[in-house]
This record gives sequence, structure tokens and C-alpha cells, in this order.
Amino acid sequence: MAVFVTITVVVLAAHDIPLAGHLRTVERDRLVTGLERDAFVIAGRAEELLETGTGRGDPGLQRIIDTYRSNSGARVVITDRIGIATSISDEEVAAGANYATRPEIASALAGSPATGERYSSTLGFRLLYVAVPVLSGESVVGTVRLTYPASEVGNRVATRVRGLLIVALISIITAAGAAAVLAGTFTRPIRRLRSATDRLAAGDLTVTAPTDEGPPEIRGLAHAFNAMSTRIQRQVDGQRAFAGDASHQLRTPLTALRLRLDQAAEMVDTDPAGARLRLESASAETERLQHLVDGLLALARADGRTGVTEPIDIAVLARERTEVWSSLADEQGVVLTAHAPDRAIALAIPGAVEQIIDNFIDNALAVTPPGGTIEVSVEIEQSGDATSSGDHVTLHVRDTGPGMTDEQLARAFDRFWRAGGSGTTGSGLGLAIVAQLAAASDAVATIARRANGGIDAAAAFRTPDIATQRSSVNHRTNEGSRS
Repeated sequence: MAVFVTITVVVLAAHDIPLAGHLRTVERDRLVTGLERDAFVIAGRAEELLETGTGRGDPGLQRIIDTYRSNSGARVVITDRIGIATSISDEEVAAGANYATRPEIASALAGSPATGERYSSTLGFRLLYVAVPVLSGESVVGTVRLTYPASEVGNRVATRVRGLLIVALISIITAAGAAAVLAGTFTRPIRRLRSATDRLAAGDLTVTAPTDEGPPEIRGLAHAFNAMSTRIQRQVDGQRAFAGDASHQLRTPLTALRLRLDQAAEMVDTDPAGARLRLESASAETERLQHLVDGLLALARADGRTGVTEPIDIAVLARERTEVWSSLADEQGVVLTAHAPDRAIALAIPGAVEQIIDNFIDNALAVTPPGGTIEVSVEIEQSGDATSSGDHVTLHVRDTGPGMTDEQLARAFDRFWRAGGSGTTGSGLGLAIVAQLAAASDAVATIARRANGGIDAAAAFRTPDIATQRSSVNHRTNEGSRS
């Protein structure tokens, strides 16, 4: 606010100070021009009287100059051809005085009008004067001199300057009021936003900034701050929940491992065979613990996955991953097949689609009995527009396992949850990783029960526009297509 008012004062000063000097010049020139005009008018009235020598003491001429003196404030002196005053508006000076020694009168008697300023020793102050000759034909028959105190010009300029100062003062008051309004409009929401930022930095994750005040830019900044605050709170809550779940899940295998090792240590001398069994059981617990740690690391990486999605050919990846898992499926007596179009371009972050397919197939193999089937398919959902290539590309992994209940379906994507209870193998993190990767790719992961038994695990990905689909795809998928 102070800066705004200071700038206003500087601008007004830069404008009004030169203007005041200009006004003085203009006012002086205007006054001199008016005096010259009036002097020539009076000279025209006095010409005949001065030419005939009857001008001295003429009552008609005296009334003219007295009236002019009372109306304008100027002193009037009319002289004859030798500089002797014939008519004077100043009662303190009698007619008959010799003015021929005055420089302006001398110039007028020589036929040249004279204007300027000089100090009057008689009056004791500076005069602004105009003296013009009274001509009869080409002969000078007298002069007319009009004088003003030079201070009169200053008074008139001061009157004008006072008007400027009043306008400047009004401008400053208006600027101060505008600055106060602008300060309230801009700085108040900024201060509140800064206060909210300080509270967030101090650890208050519930803080929000007001979004209903200030200009659109500050409101947009407040919305962005609130979105950031909400995201940070969600991430911190998720990390706390993750840490709690991880510590709970790790406690069981670590406790079991410690018990097996303690038992083996006690039996190594008295029962070597029993100690060996305990060590084998501890090895199994170690493997389970390793599997759980790997799942936790994968989930932590999935939680941190952010970035720009890229066009990915999901059809190529579906065929590739099915081929990779086919050997394991054959060992378990499960038929694993893939059905996908030649191309199915969708948007995903790099590496997400492969991990989603792997987790779906891994879960399906864990529950599909020998002789069952697992079908990996890619479907393009058309939008109905003939010029469009589809709204979504959906990846399906369908199995012929035992299926899931409604309660199990509702909790399928929860971390550390396993459909068969705590005794079921697996870490319970696979589908949680799928959900996180899908969310990072702006996709939707779902689990549904099939009509004839089994599960349909799916992930629906957005498709780019036609121009993007026709452009080059991610180099990894192109390499896979060539292979």
C-alpha cells in the first residue's frame, strides 16, 4: 500500500512541478498580451485628445482610465509626445510629472512598444509593464503605460497551483483508498495462504486455504494448495497404515522363524532328526519372509509411481506375458491362452501393464486346479463414433478356480488380505500392487465373479486420440512386436 501511494506521489510531483512553472509562463504571457491589447484600446481613445493638445485633465479620458483601474487593478499613465503625464489613474501621483526618463516610456516615444519587468524605486516593488505609442498617422503623439505589480503574476499562478494541489491531494487520497482495497484483495488471501503453508510445514496436515476470496489467480493457487495438502495427508496416512500393516505381517513369520531356530538349537544334540525338521521348517519360514519382503518392496515402489502416461500396445504385452507364464502353467496342468487383437493402444505408465498382467496370472494359477483354464484377453470398447478407435482398452484374466464370495470380492484389493485366511500362501499384496499401478496409470482395476465359476480380473485403460494412436508407440512394445 505504501509503495502504491509513494509511486502516485512521485508521478504527481513529476507532473505538477513542471506544470506549475509552465503555468507561471503562460499566466505572465496571458497577462502581458491582455495589457498590450488594453493599452492599444486606450491609446485609440486618447489619440485625438493628445493630437490636439487637449488631453490633459480631460474628464472623459480620466473616467476611462479610472474605470479600467478599478476593473483590472492595473495602473494607467498617459503621456504626451514629450513624456509629460496628462492622465494618471493613481491619485497619489499628479498629472504633469515627467515620465520621459522611464525606459519603457522612452521606448514607446521612439515608436516601439515595450514589455517587461523592472524594479520601481518610486513604488518600492517590481513592476510588470506594457508601454505602447499613441500614433497619429506615422507620428507619435503620446504613450500609454499599464503596470501591474510583478507579484500579481505569482498570485494568479498560486491560485492555479492551489487547484493543482487540491487535485493532487484528491488523487493521493483516491490512490490510498484504492491501495487499501487492492491490499485487502491481494495481500489478505496471500497472508492466509502463507499462514496455511506455515501450518502445513509445522505438521498440520488438515489445514486448508480459503478458496472464496482474492483474484482468480490466488483462488487457483489456494485450490492447488488444498489439493497438495490433501494428497500429502493421504500419502502420510497411507504410509502410516502401510508401516502398521507391514510390522504386523512381518511379526508372524519372524516369530515362527525364531521359535523353529530355538527348537532346533535345543534338539541338535539330543534329537538330530527333529532338529533337521525344525531347520527345514525355518527355511520355509525364511522363504515366506523373503516373499513377503519382496511384496512390500514392490508395493512401496508402486505407491511412489508417478509420471506421464505413454501409449502402450497392451495386445503385444498380453501375448508376451502369456508366453512367459505358459511353462509354469503347463507344469501345473493348467491351460493358459491369450486372445488379443493385432493392436490395442492405451495409456499407462511404463512397466505398469506387465506387472498387472503378472499379478493377475500369478493369482489365477494359485487357485486354478489341474485341468482348468486361464484366459488372457484384450478387448477394445468402442465409443460408437465411426472415427474413433475406442474409449477404453480392457485387459481380462479369467480363471476357472473356486471364485470368491461377495465379502471376499469387497476386500480383494486390501493390503495383506488373502482369500483363504491367514493360513493361505502368498503375501496378500499382489492385487494391492495392481490397484496402485492402475491408479497411477489413470486406469481402473476390478475383480468380478464369473457366471460359470472362477474370477474375471480386469483393468480398463484409457485410449489416446487417433493421432496419438497412429504415432510411434513406446519403443519397448515395438521391440516386443518385432520379436
